[in-house]
Amino acid sequence: MESAAVSVLKRAVEMDKEEKFTMALVLYQEGVQLLLDAVKETKESYKANYFTSKAKEYLDRAEKVKKIIVTRKSAGIYRELTKIEQGSTGHGYASVFGRFLDGSVTFINIEDPYIRAFHQCQNLVRLCELAVQKCSALSRISLLTTYYESEESNQITRLAELKESLASRNISFDFSFSETLHDRQITLSNGWVIKIGRGLDYFKAPEGKFVLGSCDLELRPCLETTVDIFHKKQLQNET
Repeated sequence: MESAAVSVLKRAVEMDKEEKFTMALVLYQEGVQLLLDAVKETKESYKANYFTSKAKEYLDRAEKVKKIIVTRKSAGIYRELTKIEQGSTGHGYASVFGRFLDGSVTFINIEDPYIRAFHQCQNLVRLCELAVQKCSALSRISLLTTYYESEESNQITRLAELKESLASRNISFDFSFSETLHDRQITLSNGWVIKIGRGLDYFKAPEGKFVLGSCDLELRPCLETTVDIFHKKQLQNET
């Protein structure tokens, strides 16, 4: 427990220094919880006092980080830019932008020209699964993509099946097509915009059906791409 807390909080400090404050906040909160759990488990009073002191220290910093996020978001100047390296792992959707999916999200708009092939439609399903788990007030998801016409394409059939599945959760799903779509972005109703250079399809193909990463995207090697996350007030300031 102690070593886990040290690892998480070390990462939190790194993210804090890089001004990736939303990620730092999540890590601070996780690390503080691990320290508090360690307090409950230890029988040595000096360790308990030390863990409690460190937990307060990091909790205080977490509160300051939270204020920084609110202030910069309100001013329309908050932005996080991350580069995902070729072949790196640990960049599933939950890790990359899951922290922005919460109970305040009521709808999600997805623009991605490459939701056409089987694996690309699977990526969309994974995103929807994550959203359903984390966004308790979610009522609508919309997709704008490009139409892929071929004798072997089941694009519309797959999207229609997802639509039916989401409807069983009282979530509407609408999809439409554009011949000129190029940009890739996810816009959340809480104001956050997530732009991924490669869209949802930034993972390498697994080397087999029974290898690590074939199911869990956190373990899947990635293609090189960039992730730009900002609040929509940033756009308002630029117009």
